Amino acid sequence: MLCQDKEFYNKGYNLIVGVDEAGRGPLCGPVVAGAVILPKNYYNEHINDSKKLSQKQREIAFKEILKNAVCFGIGYVSAEEIDKINIYEASRIAMIKAIKNISIKQEFDLVISDDMPMKLPNIKVIPFIKGDAKFECVAAGSILAKVCRDHYMIAMSKKYPLYHFDKNKGYGTKEHMLALDKYGPIKGFHRYTYEPVRKSFVKQLKLF
Repeated sequence: MLCQDKEFYNKGYNLIVGVDEAGRGPLCGPVVAGAVILPKNYYNEHINDSKKLSQKQREIAFKEILKNAVCFGIGYVSAEEIDKINIYEASRIAMIKAIKNISIKQEFDLVISDDMPMKLPNIKVIPFIKGDAKFECVAAGSILAKVCRDHYMIAMSKKYPLYHFDKNKGYGTKEHMLALDKYGPIKGFHRYTYEPVRKSFVKQLKLF
């Protein structure tokens, strides 16, 4: 299924970056992007669209990517910035940050994104719908993004245990909504432009 990387290498490209993001839907936390260059002719059965993998499978694939990738980069955009510019633009910026964070002596000459148009100086960018289901490098980017974001949310759950971020990863689960209703949103961490968070914030204001 994830075979189209080879087609572009056969067209003469030297190094291809695959980039994807994770975290558009959650009510809190950053949106995270992963950018990956895999070796030419590389194939790993563990790598697939992160949404199609279990948490355990993603962790296995994550380690394989870190071990075998030519290079990779991670980009974060905070919840506060998401509220300022909207989640779509924040996702684009996270992807650009991830690409810029790739450190490699040899320059790459193509970026394939998961349906995100971008302008990069002197680099061709091709957005593909469901790119993470077609390109191994994009799938690898999606896995890096998802696992890095999950690890971040698990770490934040230690700081804010009442919200159980280690379980819900910031998504609007029943447990998360109950915590929002009882304790209100966390300033600088929840996304106040998201309707459930906004409603919770308004409700908390009325209590005081």
